[in-house]
Amino acid sequence: MNMTQIAPRYLGLLLALPLAAGTVRIIQTNSAGDNVSIIDPVTNKVVGEIRGIEVNHGAAAAPDGSRYYVSNEGNSTLDIADVKTLKVTKSIPLTGHPNNIAISKDGRRVYVSIAVAPGAVDVIDTTSQERVKTIPVKGAVHNTYVTPDGKFVVSGSIASKTITVIDQKTEEPVWSLTMDLGIRPLAFAANPDGSTKWIFVQLSALNGFAVVDFATHMEIQRIKLPELPAGKAKFLVGGNESHGMAVTADGKTLVVNSRLNSSIYFYSIPDLKLMGGTEVGKSPDWVTLTPDGKTAYVACAASNFVSVVDIKSMKEVTRIPVGEVPKRNITAVLP
Repeated sequence: MNMTQIAPRYLGLLLALPLAAGTVRIIQTNSAGDNVSIIDPVTNKVVGEIRGIEVNHGAAAAPDGSRYYVSNEGNSTLDIADVKTLKVTKSIPLTGHPNNIAISKDGRRVYVSIAVAPGAVDVIDTTSQERVKTIPVKGAVHNTYVTPDGKFVVSGSIASKTITVIDQKTEEPVWSLTMDLGIRPLAFAANPDGSTKWIFVQLSALNGFAVVDFATHMEIQRIKLPELPAGKAKFLVGGNESHGMAVTADGKTLVVNSRLNSSIYFYSIPDLKLMGGTEVGKSPDWVTLTPDGKTAYVACAASNFVSVVDIKSMKEVTRIPVGEVPKRNITAVLP
């Protein structure tokens, strides 16, 4: 669990990634610095950095492999970096302080969470590289997502405790749900036809997650993560008890971070039974998965490294040093 070198058997799995899905990169933002770390999942090494983006928060990658997009909290801009040179080529002014971002499936829009009242999602046209619209929502927005089928943009607000679902074509809200606790990270389960079945919702002050039915707009279940065994101390620095989730590409496993437990846990889908978990670094804040769904990269904000976890064995296989206070991360597939 505390290995510093990746085991050969795991390296063999990772070597297959570029052949199957193009060049894969893990993009790791570092919230207490001005650098974004680029990780190669074949070697599990940092192979590049984007510099000069103060208090970088969310990241997205253009589907054509040309650009990275990063929200800049220091300057309230969306910064665009060239994938080849890793240089910032443009900074787009936003309507307010940003948090996380998401990109449309066709790469034509970037949706930016505006984390100040009254709450909004800024819409960036990636062709003109300009803000073309601001979508008002209820409450300052922490995270914004595009559903796996690309049909909806979903924002979550801590302040208003509200999830807002926006039609991606019209860029207008179509429904919302106000819950009893602030909305933290989200993840999605799909129906057999690819449409959205559930939203998994992490909530303020909950070491666990809720399940919202996308069709009925209602919470249907709430799950608490395991308690730590006797003798293990809880740890909470820098944010919510449980922060960061992802669903594997086959839709069969939900990976959930616990800041409180310094661990990640694995739940089967659709029955949501606990399959196991493993300790990682301190304050796991976000998680992204390789395209084959075999490996999780967990940003450990209080440890300044990324824990690499084999999902089948549910074991940590290595740790990758990155920048100061790593938080959000994404998986980019570059053609």
